[in-house]
Amino acid sequence: MKFKDLREFIRFLEDKGELRRITAPVNHELEITEITDRVIKSGGPALLFENVTGFDTPVLVNMYGTEQRTAWALGVESLDALTGRVEGLLDLMHDPPQGLMGKLKALGQLVHLASFQPKTVNNAPCQEVVIQGSDIDLYRFPILKCWPLDGGPFITLPLVVTKDPETGVQNYGTYRMQVYDKQTTGMHWQTHKVGTHHYRLSHELGLEKLDVSVALGGDPATIWTGSAPLPPDMDEMAIAGFLREEGVELVRSKTNDLLVPAQAEIVLEGYVVPGEERDEGPFGDHTGYYSMEDPYPVFHVTCITQRKEPIYPAALVGRPPMEDYWMGKVTERVFLPLMKLVLPEVVDINMPAEGSFHNLVIVSIKKEFPGHGKKVMHGLWGLGLMSLVKTIIVVDHNVDVHNMSEVAWRVTNNIDPSQDFVFSAGPIDDLDIGSSTRGVGGKVGIDATIKLPLEGGRQGEWPPDIIMDQVVKDLVDGKWSDYGLA
Repeated sequence: MKFKDLREFIRFLEDKGELRRITAPVNHELEITEITDRVIKSGGPALLFENVTGFDTPVLVNMYGTEQRTAWALGVESLDALTGRVEGLLDLMHDPPQGLMGKLKALGQLVHLASFQPKTVNNAPCQEVVIQGSDIDLYRFPILKCWPLDGGPFITLPLVVTKDPETGVQNYGTYRMQVYDKQTTGMHWQTHKVGTHHYRLSHELGLEKLDVSVALGGDPATIWTGSAPLPPDMDEMAIAGFLREEGVELVRSKTNDLLVPAQAEIVLEGYVVPGEERDEGPFGDHTGYYSMEDPYPVFHVTCITQRKEPIYPAALVGRPPMEDYWMGKVTERVFLPLMKLVLPEVVDINMPAEGSFHNLVIVSIKKEFPGHGKKVMHGLWGLGLMSLVKTIIVVDHNVDVHNMSEVAWRVTNNIDPSQDFVFSAGPIDDLDIGSSTRGVGGKVGIDATIKLPLEGGRQGEWPPDIIMDQVVKDLVDGKWSDYGLA
């Protein structure tokens, strides 16, 4: 299952009964948000607003708004299948096959993987129309103002492309962009993001400007990669190709050297000037709170390219669960096998909606020795952007981390607060509202595993769970209809 562009995915969702076309007039300020919020919270379909007052361009929202739609967007029927594909790739890389036939099979798989690499093209749908000079006007697009206290309209689903000034390696990231006027926006590069690293380097190297291109739309797997917390040297387009099982077509921007997805709907080309910053915000954020004004770099638009009749894609954030929660679930599933490479005792992980990704991680482990739960906490805090996680709960392998009722039961019964809490400090997400210092704060780990005899001077054995004998359960299953309780 793969989609060439956004339009193919729209048609697919419509055939599945997972997309509604809204033909009634709607306002791009607040009204679309209120409609979409109600639909997301009820598990409703993707929405294509075809009659946005004052605009000719339709708006697509909520395309990732359920687990099933997100799985389809990434080319699979279920997210578990995606996890299996990643595990298969890692097995191929880390467990070399034995024997001639095994090696030939692996070679064929590697050749197949090579076909997923990005491909550069000369002509692209995203460059059917080229707009430059005084004709550049961001207000020609129905860019949403989502919440009442927002500082203005925000581009919420961009694929922002920058290049490392030292290595020349491109990065694709999703960062919100507040529209200031016809030709400038904010660029919300948070402290720990790769785009921010490129910006810092351009400043340190004394560059006059850092080129930036911003793609809106494209195939759904490629759009998603901008939200994935990949290592700086990992190519997002190669990952997108692996997910789609087909290489992403890229085209060179018209006014800079950056490559952008050829199947995008709209591309904004321009630059940021190192050291030029402006207050951005407020913005109703994925935490359910507003992130308030802070200075961020300014993006200057020097060229717009687009399809002849583009579709404007947006994602709404706010009090969870929202669409970004389901996008984050893909990240959780894709990165679980990678976490197991470093921490093989990990069984499963859950980043629940209520935790806004970085506030709460629940992990189950196959425990083998005293202090094992605490070892895993510190291991997770040492893994890339997992370093920003504020709360980690560790439970045993037999606990369903996705069942919040079971997690709460295990945690409240299994912990001795005087011994099972681990307090630490370090980097936290820029959007965290609880810390008194932006970007730095406290963390807590809760070891809710069954304690071994040598842990904390525990006296006596741990009591067993209450479980009925299987023979009795089978007996009752067989006689259930006799009881008249069906």
